[in-house]
Formats: sequence, structure tokens, C-alpha cells
Amino acid sequence: MRRVASVLGCFALTAGLAAPAQADTAPPTLADGFGITVVSQPEWADDNRRTFTFTVRTAEVPEYTVLPGQVSGEHVVMVTLPEGYDGVTRYPVHYTLHGGGDYPNSSRAKDIVERATEDVPLITVTPNGGGRGWYTNWVSPGALGRQNWETFHLDQLVPFIDANLATVPTRAGRALSGHSMGGFGAFHYAEHRPDLFSHVGSFSGGLDLLSQEMRAAVVGTTLLASYGTPTVPVDAIFGPPIWPLDGVWNAQSPAQHVAPLRGMGIALYSGNGGDLTVDPIQAAVENRAHQTARVTSDYLTAAGIPHQFIDYGDGAGWAPGCTGKHNQAPCLQADMDHFVRFIMTGLQQA
Repeated sequence: MRRVASVLGCFALTAGLAAPAQADTAPPTLADGFGITVVSQPEWADDNRRTFTFTVRTAEVPEYTVLPGQVSGEHVVMVTLPEGYDGVTRYPVHYTLHGGGDYPNSSRAKDIVERATEDVPLITVTPNGGGRGWYTNWVSPGALGRQNWETFHLDQLVPFIDANLATVPTRAGRALSGHSMGGFGAFHYAEHRPDLFSHVGSFSGGLDLLSQEMRAAVVGTTLLASYGTPTVPVDAIFGPPIWPLDGVWNAQSPAQHVAPLRGMGIALYSGNGGDLTVDPIQAAVENRAHQTARVTSDYLTAAGIPHQFIDYGDGAGWAPGCTGKHNQAPCLQADMDHFVRFIMTGLQQA
């Protein structure tokens, strides 16, 4: 069951070559605001001094189910700066959302972003989305208290970042992407707040909540401790997943509600699982994610909304070592590399 639920995915990226170091300075100091309280100030992730992490609290998600090493209610945010960041020159911002059962500050996430943005004038922000947060405001959070992940990220974190870093603080200066559960979150957020983002991308995202397989995957995350403890009731996030009580599932499904994306730069990335006899679980998971991308692409096409659907099939020709399966490091690196190039042709610069 845990493997089936891994349609949510989490990053599985290997470490790479070190990027050039920033100047020998401390990372920026951050001030509270917009409902966010800074618990710990930024610290460099390593001696390269491009990426730092900091920790915040918010009343919108006062507690949450945690993975090993996390403190409930404390949200780690990771930021990767462009080389030469001086706090004066302004840069566009790319928000990228991690997958289910993963951490925002994993070394794997850091590596893929640093590789993709080497020599690129772009700030990248990876917020905590919880192991099973699903980038939405939960319907029935119960004893945990509010699980308003969407409010935290869009109404609080975005203006907080603009107030504390040298950003281009406009829709034209912001992009959004995510992997697996984060791909759902990226399209979900972009559809709800098209005023905030000009580009959106999904890397093997689970985009179709009308799919019974996707519903089973989401339910799986509520029940499995590998997505955080304590576990939660199956109706906690989107309500009951069965008709006629599934109105929230239907309303929050990104695939069928693409109209607000009109005018954005849109990119969908997915393999088809490749040889289903090799690593069959991850092959099947990607195959199903591919189907949700196809459904979304069909709705975008029907609405006359231009977009890119990068269907790399079995991975041949997409990246060395990519065989079209879910959560494969070479595939994900190629996704991010391509998306960064794509958004940098359209994002507003300083």
C-alpha cells in the first residue's frame, strides 16, 4: 500500500558538483510579518553559500503531522540565491513544492535546484508542505488545529519573501512548480491565485482528483506513518472521497479547472513508466501520473490555452539514465533544467 501511495512521490536526487561560492557574508536577516514569526534566522546549508534555510511559525498551520526530525508547528523554508546576490539587485522568484513524504530542505532538493540555476539570475524558494499537507486548506483537520497550507504559502509566505529579500514583487516576477504532490500543489495554487504567478509547472504531478487511483493515493497518505505521525482520518484533507459527499475533491481537482491559467506559461512533464516489468511499482506510479497530465493537457487544449506537455515516454532522449519512471533523479533534473530555461524567457527581470 505504501508503494502504491507513492504516486505522491518525493525527490530522489543524487548530489552533484558544487556551485561557485557566494561572497564570504552572512545570509540575510529576516523580520517577522504577514502572520509569520521567525523561529531561527537563516543559516547557510554549506560552504557554497548559495542556499540557506530558516524556520518559521504560523497560526495557519500551528501543528502538523511530522516526519522524523521535524518539530510540529515549526516550518523549515529553503532558499537558493543567485550567485552574486547583494540584497540590492532584484530577482524573480521561483517557488517549487516538494513531494509527499519529503522534506523541504533535503540535500537532494538543494542539489537539483543549484544545478538548474547555476549562473541563472533567479531566487528559488522551497517551503515546507508537510509530509501529507497536499498544499490545500484541510476540510476536517481535527485535533491538529488549522491545516491551512494554502493560506500559509500564498497569503503569508509570498509577501514575507518579498519583504525580506530583493525580489521582483509582481506576478510577472513569480513562477511556481512542484513534483508529484507538489505538482498538484503548483497547479492548485496557480488556479486559485493567478494574480500571483505568471508561470506554472508540474513534474509528474497528481493533477486529477476525479481519478479513483488518485483518490486512493491521497487516502493512502492519510493512513501511512511514512507520510507523518500521527496519521489522520481519510476525510481530513478533502472530505469523504465518495459520491455524493465528494464535492471538495471535485472542486479542488486541477485538471478540470484550468481556465484561470489562461495567459500563464504552462509546462507539464511526465514519463509513461517505460518498461513496466522493470521497477514495476515506480513504473506504474509514473504511468498513472502520466494519465493525469494527459487529462489536464486535454482540458487545456479544449479551453484553447497554450501549454507545453513534455511527454518523455520511456525517457530515451530526455536525459541519460532516465527510463521514464516516477521519482527518478535524471528525469527530475531534466524537468527542472527545462522549466528554469522556460520561465527565464518570460519572467520579469530587475
